[in-house]
Amino acid sequence: MPRPSSNTDHAVLTTGARRDLLVSIASSSVAGALGALQCVLFASAIASVLTGGQTLPAIRLVLVGLVTTIGARAAAVWTGDVLAQRAAGAVKTHVRDDVVCRLLRGGPQPLRGERTGEITNTLVGGVDTLDGYVGQFLPHAALAIVVPLMVLAVVFALDPISAVVLGVTGPLIPVFMWLIGGAARSRTREQWVTLSRLSARFLDAVQALSTLKAFGRIDNEVGIIDRSSNRFETITLSVLRVAFLSSLVLELLATLGVAIVAVEVSLRLLYARMAFREACTVLLLAPEFYRPLRTLGASFHAGMAGREVLQRIAELRRQHPLMAARGRRLAPGPGGRCRSSAPSVLVDRVTFAYRAEGRPAVDEVTINLAAGSTVALVGPSGSGKSTVASLLLGFIEPAAGLVLVDGHRLASVPISEWRRRVAWVPQRPHLFYGSVVDNLRLARPDASLEEIDRALSNAHASEFVAALPDGLATHLGERGARLSGGQAQRLALARAFLKDAPFLVLDEPTAHIDPEAEASIRDAMTRLRVGRTVLIIAHRLATVAAADTVVVMDCGRVVASGTHDTLVRDGGRYVAMVKALGGTV
Repeated sequence: MPRPSSNTDHAVLTTGARRDLLVSIASSSVAGALGALQCVLFASAIASVLTGGQTLPAIRLVLVGLVTTIGARAAAVWTGDVLAQRAAGAVKTHVRDDVVCRLLRGGPQPLRGERTGEITNTLVGGVDTLDGYVGQFLPHAALAIVVPLMVLAVVFALDPISAVVLGVTGPLIPVFMWLIGGAARSRTREQWVTLSRLSARFLDAVQALSTLKAFGRIDNEVGIIDRSSNRFETITLSVLRVAFLSSLVLELLATLGVAIVAVEVSLRLLYARMAFREACTVLLLAPEFYRPLRTLGASFHAGMAGREVLQRIAELRRQHPLMAARGRRLAPGPGGRCRSSAPSVLVDRVTFAYRAEGRPAVDEVTINLAAGSTVALVGPSGSGKSTVASLLLGFIEPAAGLVLVDGHRLASVPISEWRRRVAWVPQRPHLFYGSVVDNLRLARPDASLEEIDRALSNAHASEFVAALPDGLATHLGERGARLSGGQAQRLALARAFLKDAPFLVLDEPTAHIDPEAEASIRDAMTRLRVGRTVLIIAHRLATVAAADTVVVMDCGRVVASGTHDTLVRDGGRYVAMVKALGGTV
């Protein structure tokens, strides 16, 4: 049986949730004590009538006390349940907010090895299992210790022999829960992993539906999902079998325990070795002794599912540490112009590795971007170009070395302030489901229609936007499904114009488009670079030739730096790279 608390549990319990949970346990413990008092009063009333010959009016004080105790117990139980559920709701909200904030603050780089469907399943269905874990299992685990001890103390005061019987049989339930817990834990983990993979696969299939249809692979994908669904069904049924078996065993143990107490009390009562009042009280208290243990057994498997989700969440928290922990806070999005003078940026002997034991993605890299200059970063795939861009965008932080902006450490600049000064145009810009104007206003929510029209014109996007069915109000579909690659790139450039940021990171927007669109995009890029400090991850020779400085990277290191003409004259690795790629870099 897992421990009721751990470092993982404490990490997700907010101060308010922890307080609610403690008050819930205290309230439920009071309900347990009132339950014992209720049994004592009820037994006293029965004994007074049956053996004392008293009438109901004579025991009215006992009856009033019994009714009051029943009402108070019901109120304590209700309070405990409400507070436990409130704690569970607070934990769910905190976990979702915390993980989403970590993912957003970490940027896209740490998510490269993750699958969207799996994370979505964790944050939606997975977090919902914390209802059973926080709202049921944790308080029941505490009550399974507190309430039986209180009942045992009352029984011991009335009849030590019955107390010994309860003390011996009671611990058998946790022992059997521990024995069954090993099988339940492995099956629950397998069930959760299978569901996560199925969710990821299904989302990938839905997103790639048009591609699968184009290549005639829909039937094959349906077969894969069908087999995964059947496997999940099989594992779920095995989990239910273990749950039903454990419930049967626990109920049987509790029933046998009550039966043993009833038999030994009845025999002693039969031979006049025990008073009726004490015997009746012990018989009523015996089920109260086992009740919290049986309740814990009922919530045991819900707790197991919650534990698996907590382990996955703890893994996400480790993989995506909050920048706020290092003094960098993410404020709300930009609300106005962020244009200021073009900054000078220095990457000074920076080293970064995505895994502690892995080879550094960049190793002792130094790149100087003078204010207002354009630097082209070239190199083969895997040379570290995207890592340098991620460092400058604030998605990751160097393990060694410094990134300086106007002489100040980037790590000391609030990340929200820095990102207001940065515009990023990737190779494949993401367009969200919504209208054209909604997608453009991601850059500046307060932008006027005149400013949006000007940005579209600068990006050579006005003509095709005007041709859309509803113009700026046209809904694009998820990932800009209604647009071509060149149109999506021009909207991304329009966003950069609209933001008007002084530092610009371009991941060669002309890399995957047709020559006609390339000409207009290249002209837009030329306008966009004016008066800004620009880093271009270059894939075409024309882009490199227009840069003030070319930095050549290979295997995570800078192997050459200078102007395009100087590097061509010097020959070496740069020229070999250009020739090998047929004039592209």
